[in-house]
Amino acid sequence: MSAALIERQEDSVTLQIRIPLSRSLLDTERDIQHALNAAGLLATTEALKQFDTDGSPLRLGQARYTSKGQEPKGYQTPYGEAVVARHVYQTSAGGATFCPLERDARIILASTPRFAQVVSHKYAEMAGARVVTDLQANHGRKTSLNVVQRLADAVGGVAQAKEEQWHYASPELEEPVRTIGVGLDGTCLLLVEDGYRQAMVGTISLYDRHGERLHTTYVAATPEYGKDTFQQRLGREIEHAQGLYPRAQVTGVADGAADNWDFLSRYTDDGCVDFHHVTGYLSGAAKAAHPSSFRQREEWLEERCHRLKHQAGAVGEILAELEGLTERELSESAREDLGKAVSYFRNQGGRMGYARRVRAKLPIGSGVTEAACKTLVKMRLCRSGAKWREQGAAVVLSLRALSYTPGRWEQFWSKVDRYGFPVEN
Repeated sequence: MSAALIERQEDSVTLQIRIPLSRSLLDTERDIQHALNAAGLLATTEALKQFDTDGSPLRLGQARYTSKGQEPKGYQTPYGEAVVARHVYQTSAGGATFCPLERDARIILASTPRFAQVVSHKYAEMAGARVVTDLQANHGRKTSLNVVQRLADAVGGVAQAKEEQWHYASPELEEPVRTIGVGLDGTCLLLVEDGYRQAMVGTISLYDRHGERLHTTYVAATPEYGKDTFQQRLGREIEHAQGLYPRAQVTGVADGAADNWDFLSRYTDDGCVDFHHVTGYLSGAAKAAHPSSFRQREEWLEERCHRLKHQAGAVGEILAELEGLTERELSESAREDLGKAVSYFRNQGGRMGYARRVRAKLPIGSGVTEAACKTLVKMRLCRSGAKWREQGAAVVLSLRALSYTPGRWEQFWSKVDRYGFPVEN
């Protein structure tokens, strides 16, 4: 055996490991990993034992529980399966059993918290079968797809269940927060039952007085009718940020969808439609301004975009110019693109105060949110051939929102360690 227990004291264990050295460093490194896994398994087994009771009766609420004796059980650890004999309790009336070791050691299903943390983090990034392969190839740890999926489902389920009760602190920032920028957008994923539906992603970004982004919190939700669940989640995060930074201005950036602004108006002082969306409409209108010259179209577009960002009153002037272009003889496609631009400026012109926002160092683009759609949803849930059930997609999105928000993943597991894991074992 490559590892052996030498001494066990109340608060420590001493282990001895033996590692054969060969002329192949690769082989030696594999042997090192094998020995360290063996040592980790021994140490974890001893660590688990300290959470067991001495078998004395326990009282939980009004019920008295007595031990049925020590029963062996295997627990999944980062290093292998640790088999531990532990006391299992039950009332005299029978019914559900209770294991103090599993409660106090924060066992998750039949896994240690660290193994659950590793597996769920990997599952947030890759399919379950790839997690199994990765653990074997890179950690020397064999496990099954069933273990991976059940653990990820359990961790993701608790992340969702504790959203209202567990609040997370923002990391320590180098500059004071002057602006809280809120964005939301949707992107499609393929569901088994309903085909392509729109998942929602939200961002709460903190900016300093120079307009530099300091931190972003991510929120995501699976497709739903009405978006109530998503809006409640995002609303809680906005209110939490407002509580942390009560003097910061809250502003919104989104596309022109009416339901986006119905939501943002509840929380933000002001907002703007995404500048990139506006340039897209102007790019279409440029074909009406200069049908035959690509270079002139580009110059026309660049000049209008510059005016929008730096000249007060530019929105009305550009709208008047666009309306004037409708009098020209145009191709069907050019007239259609121009009509879209005119409608967008008429409907959204009040949310195009870019010159004022640029001067005030406020965000004018939703790039953070659009990037989050790709990062949280597309990169994991929209791979070739991927098709999801709603609950499976919800687990992945919860895990990814936690792991991609700086500091959240560590805080989540600190809360699990402090409060326990509210899943039936």
